[in-house]
Amino acid sequence: MNLPLGLTLTVVLLVGNGFFVASEFALVAAKRHRLEKTAAHGSRAAAAAVKGIRELSLMLAGAQLGITLCSLGLGVVSEPLIAGTLAPLFHTLGLPEAAAHAVAFVIALSIVTFLHMVIGEMAPKSWAIAHPERSATILALPFRGFTVAVRPILTALNGVSNLLLRMVRVQPRDEISNPRTPAQLQRLVEESRRLGLIETTDHAVLTQILRAPAAGIAALVAPADGIVAVAADASCQEVIDACARTGRTRLIVRDGSGTPAGVVHVRDAYLARRRGAGSRAGDLAYRLPELASTTSVSEAVAALRAAHSQLAVVRTPDGALAGLISLDDLLSTLLIPA
Repeated sequence: MNLPLGLTLTVVLLVGNGFFVASEFALVAAKRHRLEKTAAHGSRAAAAAVKGIRELSLMLAGAQLGITLCSLGLGVVSEPLIAGTLAPLFHTLGLPEAAAHAVAFVIALSIVTFLHMVIGEMAPKSWAIAHPERSATILALPFRGFTVAVRPILTALNGVSNLLLRMVRVQPRDEISNPRTPAQLQRLVEESRRLGLIETTDHAVLTQILRAPAAGIAALVAPADGIVAVAADASCQEVIDACARTGRTRLIVRDGSGTPAGVVHVRDAYLARRRGAGSRAGDLAYRLPELASTTSVSEAVAALRAAHSQLAVVRTPDGALAGLISLDDLLSTLLIPA
């Protein structure tokens, strides 16, 4: 084999090895929910990556097959090529033919091993770990195409490896699954604190985070009699004056019966006054979501985020107005120890 062709094949094999290494680490490190979100917006590459994660065992087998083939190719093509090129040079320097071949082989092996580790292994691995979702999306389609082409071989190899695992009573899995219940996580936190792996303040915050989502919101509700409100027919100036007087940027808007009908932001009142549109508080108000007093913190946070609202009306089980709750108060229960 001539030198230009051999060097070209060497570069192709190194790039191929790096491709399979990056594909392997990208699928393992990528967050599935992020890829699913991208796939939902029509990305075929992200959809292919999600399918790869669902068949992780088979895809990893494909990566290992590709890496093995490229490594064998480097051993068959690159090492003999470099050794064959260097051996005559050492022979002309006076080394015996056997010694010249031995020295050339050692140098060739060192060069190929170095290139294989740096270009074919470490660099693509670091890139895939640093940008898992991006690398998984970029590599998903060609990598999945390769695995589809060699699927019969991979299925056979995977079946043999799974059989060996079952023989030692290990149940193989096709995708990464590591869910933890709150109780399990709490035990991990307690054990970490006992061993001195986390500080007391970190332990308190983590414990609060684990306990708060299941707690009810009743203790966080601002009573109905403390609600600062304006009438639905209040002018923009009246809204601005009320905000200045109370120090609040949002005010509840009550309808004719006194029931909270929405919330108005002082910013909207300023903009409406500047336009001179003659808008009233009811015209500027946006709807408030309603929650039951028995709602949990996690459910309340989800409801407020879904409604894009900072406040919610809370009602008792019989439908009476209990008060208001804010997203800030809900989130503070996750971060501030009781």
